[in-house]
Order: sequence, then structure tokens, then C-alpha cells
Amino acid sequence: MNDADAVDERLAAAVDEGVVRRIWEHDEVLWGGPGPEIGDRLGWLDIADRQLESVEDLVAFAAAAREDGFTHAALLGMGGSSLGPEVIRRSYGKLDGGLELHVLDSTDPGAVRALEAAIDLENTLFVVSSKSGGTVETLSHMKHFYELAGRNGDQFVAVTDPGSGLVDIAAERGFRRVFENDPNIGGRYSVLSYFGLVPAALAGVDVAHMLRSAQSAEQDCRAEDDSNPGLAIGVMLGTLALAGRNKATFVVSPRIAAFGLWVEQLIAESTGKQGRGILPVADEPLTRPDFYGDDRVFVYLRDADQPDAGQDGTIEDLRAADHPVITLEHAGPDDLGRIFFLSEFATAVAGWVLDINAFDQPNVQEAKDNTNKVLEADEPPHVAPADDSGLSSLLGHAAPPHYVAIMGYVPPTEEFDDAVLDLRRTIRDATRATTTFGYGPRFLHSTGQFHKGGPPDGLFLQLTHEPGDDVAIPDADFGFRELIAAQATGDVLTLRDHGLPAERVVLEGDPAQALRAFTEKVREMLAD
Repeated sequence: MNDADAVDERLAAAVDEGVVRRIWEHDEVLWGGPGPEIGDRLGWLDIADRQLESVEDLVAFAAAAREDGFTHAALLGMGGSSLGPEVIRRSYGKLDGGLELHVLDSTDPGAVRALEAAIDLENTLFVVSSKSGGTVETLSHMKHFYELAGRNGDQFVAVTDPGSGLVDIAAERGFRRVFENDPNIGGRYSVLSYFGLVPAALAGVDVAHMLRSAQSAEQDCRAEDDSNPGLAIGVMLGTLALAGRNKATFVVSPRIAAFGLWVEQLIAESTGKQGRGILPVADEPLTRPDFYGDDRVFVYLRDADQPDAGQDGTIEDLRAADHPVITLEHAGPDDLGRIFFLSEFATAVAGWVLDINAFDQPNVQEAKDNTNKVLEADEPPHVAPADDSGLSSLLGHAAPPHYVAIMGYVPPTEEFDDAVLDLRRTIRDATRATTTFGYGPRFLHSTGQFHKGGPPDGLFLQLTHEPGDDVAIPDADFGFRELIAAQATGDVLTLRDHGLPAERVVLEGDPAQALRAFTEKVREMLAD
């Protein structure tokens, strides 16, 4: 049976088994339930309807912040709490009448210092965003900036679940406002809740339009036949993954190019478990069909209003070469609400196809536990940098269905982004292996689940650097320098505990320049 026939058969089965109706009825059996982190994780299905009731309050809150002189908003969060706001920030840019939005989801001291330099401290409103209320990175950021702001609670807002520890902290420190979110929504499905809407409203985004856009997708995803786009896309992704095409490579038009950051964590954390899953591939340079293996499926988010001719042409070449292509047209940033919801619904359907729970993250805690062990150790474990033999052995296995996961424990910068693209292109073109990239510790809250719980096909290349002067964390026995070092070490140890090949490279001096030099070394190594 070819891929197309397999998809058609699975789609017919989904219709016959009433999968759509059962999703809307919160039938936990679809994902292996009843059980924890299923029935209490389906609040995203109708959150757009309910959040419309809060729009007037959100708009008034944002207006009051501007009237009080705030000019910047800094979102402090990780994973699902940060990646939705980051996509919104990058897609809309600086809006007239909105605060300038910044997102901090790195524990590198350089990233913390970069935020300090980018904001007007006295006129910055900090949004502390954590579902659990106990995320170590977010609380560390909050403590640092709370002290820096002279312990002025009026400059802080919390977004969290009811009854979390962050609610108590906000009360103790006199936060300006606490937004208590629907607890029946997991972090990666939370972009249309307060976690996405509070920073969006502060940035001047029309949140009512975003929610109505999501509602249009919600209505489309109620159709119980194959006209349902969320059902069709989810079945395609899941069925192709079972057939070996489990690298969902996103090609995203320029106006919402950052969308890959959010959808990457949604799909990876939702599906990468029990040795199965769909690896989302974001921001990999696009190239000719013959540079890709038969483990790929391409998802093209095409801008119908401003199409990219180069992307259109390459996608047609890929389709002609018999690579599966899923095309979803959109109308730019104002269509994000629809695309967010459609992606969530499709991911839930893919979980049904893969026979896994799309709402838990059983392997995420491992890296957190290993980080704590490193922090608590009298003598932290030493991870030796890879020598040429180790690198050659790692990259010597780079060929489909393997993928190379590049993990950067360095400050996020445009220069490093550009350098990583060159490294990814070099590896992909020489080996046809899929490449991914994530900044640590951000990806530990997203693709880290797939790394440890998905198919054991990953080859892991960790990039670290010496971050320079530390930045203190008040009321902690460690600073940001020690925290990110522990997270990097904990990550490598967790991967190795799973029997996965993981090597560390230390970038000396400027990280971007050092990475370009390393890429030349890799190019020569792969050419031999």
C-alpha cells in the first residue's frame, strides 16, 4: 500500500470511528485514557469562545499600562509560555499604540544582560508566565529583575494556574495583576489563553480578531467528515510518520516565518514518546529534492496574499519528486489565531493515529531532575568536549532516518542564527540527514521530549561556551552561569542515560565566529 492509500484508509477509519465527534466530547479513550493529563488537558478546544469574554478587560489592562507610562513589556517564561508570544512578537513587529514586547527564555547570563540593555527598566512591565508557578528559569528571571526594578511589584504581572506558587509570590510581592488561566490547558496548547493573549494585548495586537480567527478554525474542525482540515492534516502527519516519513519539515512564508518555533514545541512534545513521534523541522534551509531522504514530509504554510515565488517553485519540485507535501494557505499575521487552533487540533488527531497521549510529557522531568542533581553535587560531573574521533563517529552515522539535533547553550542572537543555518546546510547537504536546532534551555521544554522519548534516531551535538561574568539570582545558591551549565550537563547525561549518542563542543570566544570555524571543520570532515 502506498502512502496516499494508507492516508485515505486511515482518514476513512477516522470518519467511521467518529474521531472528531469524540474529540469534542472529550473522549479520553482516543489517547489511551481515561487517565491523568488527558481529560484535564482539553480546555484548549473552546478557549477562544471563553476568552472573547475577557477581551474588554485585556484591552483596558493594556491601555492602563500605557497610560501609566510603560513603554516596554518583557515576557519571562519557558516553552509554551514563551514561544507563542515570541511568534506573535516577531510576526507583528512593533505596533503603533503597543508596548515594545521582549521575550526572555534563556538562562545564559549574556541573554539576561541583553534584555537589560534592550529595555527602559523604569518603564518596563514584566510578565511572569508559568503554568506550574514553579519553573526554575522563570522564577530566577523574576527574582533578578524584581531586585533590579527596586522591588516594585507594580512593574510585575503573573500569568499562571489558580493556586500555583506564583499566585502566592505575586501576592507577597504586590504584583500589579494576576491572570489565572484555565488549568485544563497544557502549556503547549495555551497560546489562545491568557498565556498568549496577555503579552499580545500589551503589544497592541487585536486579540479579539485573533480569537475570532481561531473560532473560524474551530468551526472548520467540527466537521465530522474528510472536509475537516484539522482531521485531514493530523491523519496525514500521523499516518506518514508510521510509514517512516516522520520528519515534518515546515516551510513557512516570510511574514510568519517564526511560526516554526511554536509549532515545533507543539508537535515534538505532544507526539515524541514511547519510541514513536513526529519530528517537526523548523528553519532548515530549503534546497533541491535530491538532498532529502525518504523520511520527510513537507508542510508548506503559504502566504496567499504575498506568496514567495522561490518557495512556491521549490515546493513544486519536491512534489514532482514524490515527496509528500501538505499546503496550508494563510493571510499573514492576522491569520495566526486560525493557524494556531488548526495546528493544535491536527496534533491531537496525530496523537490518536500514533496511539499515544498527545497531552503528557513523560521525559521532560528527567532533564530537570538531572539539572538539580548537578546543582546539588559537591563536585559537578565533567562532560569532556568531543575530540575529532568522537565527532567523526557521531556525524558518520548522519544519514536518513537519523537526524542531527544541534543544541545551543549560548545567548540567542541573529549572528548565531545565521551561523547555525550554515552548519545545518553543511550537514544536510553532505549526508541527507535532517537537522534541527534549538537554544538551550528553551528546547528542554519542547523538543527535549522528542529527543528522549521519540524514535532513537537522534544524533546530538551540544554547543556550549564560557558565558563570561555571571548574573546573580537573588535567594539562590547559584547564578545564571551555573544554572545554564547544569542544564547543559544534565541534558547530555539524560541523553546518554537513554543510550543516545551525544557530544559536546565548546565554542571559544565569540560564539557565532567560533561556530563558523567549527562548520568549516565539519565540512572537511564530511568531505573525507
